[in-house]
Amino acid sequence: MSISIIDITILVLFIVGIVWWALRNGKSSDSASYFLAGRNMTWPVVGLSLFAASVSSSTLMGHSGEGFITGIAVFNYNWISVLVMVFFALFFLPFYIKSGIFTMPEFLEKRFDKRSRYYFSFITIFGNVFLDAAATLYTGALIIKLIFPEVDLFWIILIMAIVAGSYTIIGGLSSAINADMIQATILIIGSGILYFYALNEIGGWDELYNRFGEGVWLKLTRSMNDPTVPWLGMWVGIPILGFYFWANNQVMVQRVLSAKSIDHGRKGVLFVGFLYLFTLFIFILPGLIGRGIDLFGVENLPTELIDGSTLKSQYGINTDEVYPRLIVKLLPVGLIGLILAAMISALTSTLSATLSSVSTLFTMDFYSRIDKNADSKEQVRVGRIASLVVLVFAVIWAPFIASFDSLVSYYQEVVSYLAPPIVGTFFLGLFWRRSNGNGALWGLISGILVAIALMVSKYVLDITIPYHFLLIAPVVMLFSMLVNIVVSFMTEEPDAEKVAQNTWTVKIWKEETEELKGVPWFKNYRVLSLLLVVACFTMYLIFI
Repeated sequence: MSISIIDITILVLFIVGIVWWALRNGKSSDSASYFLAGRNMTWPVVGLSLFAASVSSSTLMGHSGEGFITGIAVFNYNWISVLVMVFFALFFLPFYIKSGIFTMPEFLEKRFDKRSRYYFSFITIFGNVFLDAAATLYTGALIIKLIFPEVDLFWIILIMAIVAGSYTIIGGLSSAINADMIQATILIIGSGILYFYALNEIGGWDELYNRFGEGVWLKLTRSMNDPTVPWLGMWVGIPILGFYFWANNQVMVQRVLSAKSIDHGRKGVLFVGFLYLFTLFIFILPGLIGRGIDLFGVENLPTELIDGSTLKSQYGINTDEVYPRLIVKLLPVGLIGLILAAMISALTSTLSATLSSVSTLFTMDFYSRIDKNADSKEQVRVGRIASLVVLVFAVIWAPFIASFDSLVSYYQEVVSYLAPPIVGTFFLGLFWRRSNGNGALWGLISGILVAIALMVSKYVLDITIPYHFLLIAPVVMLFSMLVNIVVSFMTEEPDAEKVAQNTWTVKIWKEETEELKGVPWFKNYRVLSLLLVVACFTMYLIFI
C-alpha cells in the first residue's frame, strides 16, 4: 500500500503539531493539575476527550472489519453503551465528582474500605499495562506496517510510544486532553470523509441498500446463535460491559473527573453519547461497503455471512486490513495523509489515556499510602516515573502479542468475565445501603474466581463453553452480587456516615429537580438525556 510523499509530509506535520500543542497546554504544577487537569475542563473538552480516548486503532480495525464480516451488528455495542452513558451521567457521576476522588478504586474505599480499593486498583493497573497499552501499540503498529512494510514492527511500536509518551509524561492529563480535542476532531472529520467516498464508490445509499438490504447485513437484531451479538446478549450482556468501560474504567472516568462542575461533567458524557451514534456511519458502514467494492480483488465473494477465519483461510482476506485498504483505494493524494492522521490520533489518544490512568492509580492508590508526607510536586514526579515504566513494559510486551492471538482477538470476551463483579459491586454500593466492606471484598473475589475458572476451562483445558460470552456476563455478575448480599447480611452493618455520603436516595433526585426549575431546556441535562435516549431507540427501530 504505497502512499505519496505529500501524504507522508501531512502525517509528519500532524504528529509534530500535536506534540507541540499538547506540551504547550500541559499543566504539572501540582497533583490536581497533572492528574486531573486542574479539575477545570468544560463539557465540550470533556466530550471530545472521551471520544478520542475511547476510539483506539483497534476500534477502527475492529469496527470496519466486523462491518465487512457481519454487517452492522457490532453497532449494538455502541448504541447500548450510549444508554449506559445516560444512566451513568444521571446517577453515578455526581458522586464521583463531589467526593473529590482521583481514582475509581478510591471511591470503593470511601464507600467500603481500603481492601476493595487495592484489589480494584491492582486489577486495573495490570490490565492497563498488559492489555490496553500493549494491545494499542501492537494493533496500531500493524496498521502502519501495512503502509510501511519495510519498517520493523518493533521500531514502529517504539516511535508510537515516544510520540504519545512525549507529551503525556511531561504535561499530564491536561496535555492529553488538549491533544484529544484536536485528535477527536480530525478523527471525526477524516472518518466522515472516508464514509462519503465509500458511499459514492458503491453508488449511493440506494445501491448500498439494494446489495445488503436482504438478510441481516443492515439489521441490529440478530438470532440467538449469531456469533457477534445474539439478541438476548444485546440486552443483558452489553450493558454490563458498557457500564464497566464508561463508569468504572479509570481511563475514561478520569476525564470526567477533570470537569469543572457536575453539570459540565454530565453534559460532556451526553455529548460523547451523541457523537457515538455517528460511529455507525463513520466506522462500521465503510467496512460493509468494502465488501461490495472488490476491496481485496476477490471475485464472486459469497453474499452470506462468513467468519473472519474462513475469509482468511479460503479467500486470503485479512479483515484487519479493511480500513487501511479503504483509505488507499478510495482517497486522493492529500486526504490519505489526513485519514492516516486520524488513525494515528486514535492510537496516541488511547495510549496517552492509558498512561495517565496508570500513573494516577499507582501514585494516588499506592505511593501516597507508602509516603504519606509526599507533597504535590513529589506525586507529580512519581506519576511521571510510573508512566515511563508502563510505557517501557508495554513496548517490550507488545511484539509478543502476536504469539497470543486470544489476547487481542478475545479481549472483549476476557473483559466480559472480569468486569461483571466490579460492576455489581459499584451498583450495590450506590443503591443498597446494607452492602458493607466484607460483602464487597468477597463479591469481588468470588467473581474473579469464577472468571478464572471460565478462562482456564476455555483457553487451557480447551473445554467448549456452549454460551456466548454476552450471556455469561450477567450470570457472573449476579453470582458476585449474591455473594456480596449474603456476606453483608452475615457481618456487621456498614459505617452510617460512609453510607450517607456515597449512596443514592430519592431525596437527591428531588433536590436536583428543584435546582433545574427555570433552566432552559437546552441546558437541562435531563431533557438532553431524554433526547439522547429517543435518538438511540430511533436508530434501533430504523435498523431493527
